Amino acid sequence: MASASSQTVLNLALQGGGSHGALTWGVLDALLEDDELVLDGISGTSAGAMNAVVLAHGFAQAAAQESRVEDARRLGRVLARQALAELWEGVGSMGSLLWGVPLPGVQMIGGVLNQFLSPYQTNPLNINPLRQLLMRVVDFEQLTHPANQAVVPKLFICATNVRTGRGKIFSGEQVTADAIMASACLPQLFKAVEIEGEHYWDGGFSGNPALYPLIYGTETRDILLVQINPRNSDELPATASDIMDRMNEVTFNASLLAELRAIEFVVRMLEQKRLDPALYKHMLMHSIDGGAVLKRFGASSKIRADMGMVREMFALGREQGERWLHDNRQHIGVRQTLSFNDNAG
Repeated sequence: MASASSQTVLNLALQGGGSHGALTWGVLDALLEDDELVLDGISGTSAGAMNAVVLAHGFAQAAAQESRVEDARRLGRVLARQALAELWEGVGSMGSLLWGVPLPGVQMIGGVLNQFLSPYQTNPLNINPLRQLLMRVVDFEQLTHPANQAVVPKLFICATNVRTGRGKIFSGEQVTADAIMASACLPQLFKAVEIEGEHYWDGGFSGNPALYPLIYGTETRDILLVQINPRNSDELPATASDIMDRMNEVTFNASLLAELRAIEFVVRMLEQKRLDPALYKHMLMHSIDGGAVLKRFGASSKIRADMGMVREMFALGREQGERWLHDNRQHIGVRQTLSFNDNAG
């Protein structure tokens, strides 16, 4: 059993990327095996939001069963791993992220067809079996009203307000099935999700993932960023599909890169003693670049979700998570391991 003094506290920032989120599942599975690692907050977008809420649900379940915090956290790691497996095996059994689109040759929705038809035409009933799967896996009432809040990581779920174009962070009691579906709402495939009179699209447009809620909403300085959207492209895209793929990668990384540049600036000013450390938080950033691992699969595979692919992604994520823990765990709370130069323009 881990003692309080031996525990290491970490925040997670989980990027979205369709079925590539199964790689993040593998990373989380590896992290959850570490009995001394305590998760303070989790920021997630799209598939990252699903991973975040399912993981937190496991700890909420444990809080209802164990009164002691340490016992609940230990059980929570087990239940979180089980819940994540249930989610992604459910995704794998569906076979595609284009569920509910009632058209022959449905795979074309990801290509030419969605340039001419909107989901209001192709999916007027807004059918999305992922919502049913999520409701089956997660008890949102238990999650948002846990028996012991200290056991459950704080959640920060990002979606994009269609009217304002700004990111919206759902946290606390706002974390509902609607909020998760809003965070994962690709506007080419599904109708905007309405919450309290506002409509939302995928959070990737405004924060993939959002880092600032972890800075202001938790006491922890360390953030592990799990990226599944490739940052760099060594080859110049030349075909129409390759150009579109790279455009999507650039779009869904833009907000993250902007936040990393802001964090880099504040850290540099603090190290040069040009800012008051009582007013500014010296963040320690870490990263697992799953996007580099997934680059060979291509962007089109983000809508593919057969069981074989899901399990392959999981295995790759486990490997990445284990490697990161082996190489960098001792640096948590001591120094950052992410090189800002890797994210520079």
